[in-house]
Amino acid sequence: MLRRHPTVVIAPDSFKGSLTAAEVAAAMAEGVRSALGPDTVIIECPLADGGEGTLDALLANWHAVPRFLDTTDAVGRARTARYGISNDGVVGIIEAAEANGLPQVSDIPLQPMRADSYGVGVIAHTLLDQGVGEIVLCIGGSASTDGGTGFLRALGMRFLDSDGREVEPGGAGLASIASVDDSQLHPRARHVRWRVATDVDNPLCGSSGAAAVFGPQKGATPQNVIDLDAGLEHLARIIRAATGIDIAQHPGAGAAGGMPACLVPLLGAELTPGARLVSDVVGLRDLCAHADVVLTGEGSFDSQSLRGKVVRGVLDVTPPSCPVVVIAGTVQLSAAEIASSGVVSAFSIAKGPSSLTDMVANSAYLVREVSAQIGGLLGAALGARE
Repeated sequence: MLRRHPTVVIAPDSFKGSLTAAEVAAAMAEGVRSALGPDTVIIECPLADGGEGTLDALLANWHAVPRFLDTTDAVGRARTARYGISNDGVVGIIEAAEANGLPQVSDIPLQPMRADSYGVGVIAHTLLDQGVGEIVLCIGGSASTDGGTGFLRALGMRFLDSDGREVEPGGAGLASIASVDDSQLHPRARHVRWRVATDVDNPLCGSSGAAAVFGPQKGATPQNVIDLDAGLEHLARIIRAATGIDIAQHPGAGAAGGMPACLVPLLGAELTPGARLVSDVVGLRDLCAHADVVLTGEGSFDSQSLRGKVVRGVLDVTPPSCPVVVIAGTVQLSAAEIASSGVVSAFSIAKGPSSLTDMVANSAYLVREVSAQIGGLLGAALGARE
């Protein structure tokens, strides 16, 4: 018989295409509570890895609602984007793809040389106006390869050619930049903390850089890739001359079309793996410090889960004495791989042979069922221990 009320921290990622992280956490909590009783201490902490869903995860943790802003997409068309502010007004959150994401321009032929990050900068400008002290910028899924020049243009910075005229927007203008003018930069731009969530460590330039690796998915032809890479390399030289910082081979500078190329040297931004950044912002380490068990999960638990994704982030902040259990749509690791990772056990929500369509349609129910089984095991373990 269970003699005390256990503390369970529930910290999952979303199940992409099925449930948001908050919905996964709610289903897990319902299942655990059904097994352990209504007095169980359950802490729901939906997470994300800095990509799609990060805005929703942070808003859910803050019990805040999204705000809306008229801005532009990657090719300059009107677009309404969501963003967030913590309830104390200190931290602003931007999911860059809300403005310049690939899905926002999927209705027209992709424009890899023209696309830029200006619309994301419009959101940042608004947050600066609203007085936040920190901006968390999640940059995955962009449609642009402009080195972050569009973002900085929206904050008042000017990128000038040899005749003192502003270069054309997007990757097409990078090779023409001769100087950077920050005289009209937003007065608070260098007085806030910028934290940039990335989920890749690619450098800015070269065969592993922004243009070569990510340009083709944004519509870049082989010649476009060559031109964009040369433009980014030129931008890095201009920035090095202005700041003394060589950003070209900085790990992560190639994320989101090279957006960190301007953010790091010109604004002092910090690059952080997305899962770690989110766990820091929501205080996951403190939440897990006294837990009896931590439940986490994602759509597919595989080798990538242990390389900067949410499961890795949870393991990194959970005390070794506290078991971490994974619930996933599919579990693709062996028992030995799971044990060596630090995860105690991993469970798939599939009930026998299942199609993806069926699992997506019934995912909340399936997560609840598996969570109830785990709750039963936890109750038995704690009862035996005490």
